[in-house]
Amino acid sequence: MAAADLTTHPGHLARRLQQAHWLLWNTMVSEEITSPQYAVLNTLVDEPGLDQRTVGERVGLDRSTIAEVISRLSRRGLLDKVRDPQDGRRSLLRLTDEGARTHRRLTVRTARMNQVFLAPLSADERTVFFDLLRRVADAAENLRHPEEPLAVPR
Repeated sequence: MAAADLTTHPGHLARRLQQAHWLLWNTMVSEEITSPQYAVLNTLVDEPGLDQRTVGERVGLDRSTIAEVISRLSRRGLLDKVRDPQDGRRSLLRLTDEGARTHRRLTVRTARMNQVFLAPLSADERTVFFDLLRRVADAAENLRHPEEPLAVPR
């Protein structure tokens, strides 16, 4: 049996892409704030006062991961939790002043990193690339929460 051509395996290519992103993120953006942590900060800039579950849904993180991300950001003093006056069981999240400053600083760095990351693509190719990535990511998200059980091919 011949070896599989891994350049046709989306998981293999996605892992390589993630490794490249991680390297660029750590060298160009931040060694302290991770990309998922930045996504949470970014979401709360756009929509302050969301609860933890909703932030997790917005950024595509499961419940245990978003809980850890929120905990780390809170310990760093980048966001505050306040009890929801309508529902005392949940907390609403807001960036602190330091969180807002950190977000602004990282946003500039992220824009530079994205230019480097996407440099091999023309503007038209970037549009297609993002469209295709979104479609696959959205479909993958539906796999995590299927309305009906997945059919496994035989």
